[in-house]
Amino acid sequence: MTTLTDPPRESFRPSMLINDTRYRSLTFQAIAAVALALAFVYLGNNLIQNLRAAGLNISYDFLGDQAGYDINQRLIEYDSQSTHARAALVGILNTLLVAFLACITATIFGVVAGVLRLSNNWIISKLMAVYVEIFRNIPVLIWIIIIFTIMTAVMPGPREFRGDDATSSMFLDLVAFTNRGVYIPMPFFENGVFGNAALNWVLVLVVAMGSWYATRKVNARAANVQAETGVRPTTLWTNLAIWLVPFLALMVIMGLAWEVPALKGFNFKGGIKVGGSLIALWFALSIYTGAFIAENVRAGIQAVSKGQTEAAAALGLRPRRVMNLVVLPQALRVIIPPLISQYLNITKNSSLAILVGYADVTATLGGITLNQTGRAIECVLLLMLFYLTASLLISMAMNVYNASVKLKER
Repeated sequence: MTTLTDPPRESFRPSMLINDTRYRSLTFQAIAAVALALAFVYLGNNLIQNLRAAGLNISYDFLGDQAGYDINQRLIEYDSQSTHARAALVGILNTLLVAFLACITATIFGVVAGVLRLSNNWIISKLMAVYVEIFRNIPVLIWIIIIFTIMTAVMPGPREFRGDDATSSMFLDLVAFTNRGVYIPMPFFENGVFGNAALNWVLVLVVAMGSWYATRKVNARAANVQAETGVRPTTLWTNLAIWLVPFLALMVIMGLAWEVPALKGFNFKGGIKVGGSLIALWFALSIYTGAFIAENVRAGIQAVSKGQTEAAAALGLRPRRVMNLVVLPQALRVIIPPLISQYLNITKNSSLAILVGYADVTATLGGITLNQTGRAIECVLLLMLFYLTASLLISMAMNVYNASVKLKER
């Protein structure tokens, strides 16, 4: 509906795409997008023609061929008779495993070091400064070599656990630390609800997610009560019951048991083997990236106004509560954006695993498979696709989390 005071609406004319500022930027963007698409089409067509002229063609049929090589560290069933696609999947899972573990431990190292670097204790703050300056200024490649060399040279071999005069023994008769890796007990279910072991662990994950959701509801209700009455109900015992009761009942029903590693022949058998290459890569990525995260945390804490800390202290809050309830929640908006880049760096730096013999996707798909099949272009394209997809998913997940913790303004 128009009124007498409304100006007459101008009809659209093609010349407005250039002359009108409302459409000019969209026009230039559309032209640039079309030009870029044409350039990619030209380059792709040129590549295909050159490959055809050389008697080569892009094909991924080799993924169905027999791999013919073994992988020592794997999360799924695999042997030398499996396909190259299966070997690539094993490498992908190994990459995701070390990246996930390193992201967790690097965050722990970084948060602890970043907070302690601002400590009033001179010795602690200087020790954390030394940690940050040493570990972030030496390439991660060197740290991987150092840690792997220490593990293989210092840790005892399996033969030193044998006999009555053994020089080494298992920790609590459960864990064996050797130069080949660490052997730990493996949990399994004797009376699983499902015939497939993987489905039983999925059930455990579902129970864990249910407990997490229930504790969130309990904490949210306590926060509402606190907002209305000023007194927060105790939620510790309720949350413990929500986690422990379902898990204990599930473990009893399914018959949780443990397979303890034992020395048989020339090596330990049974349990879970955490290879020395995985430990070296995991720890090196953690301490290296943790030094960078520590600086991000320190910058985020210092970005919070000092008046916030003084106001919290004036209310009678202890220093630990001030840090947990006042400072860190506000510092997250500064910490998380650079933290995303550190997680991406961990994922990409995991490609250095080939140096210590850890079979990540670069070692399997981009190494042995590429050399055996000669399909360099296909393997490299698949590697690029994997790292691009993994990086985008990590960035998307962290951006969602960043949006959930940022300050809500009116």
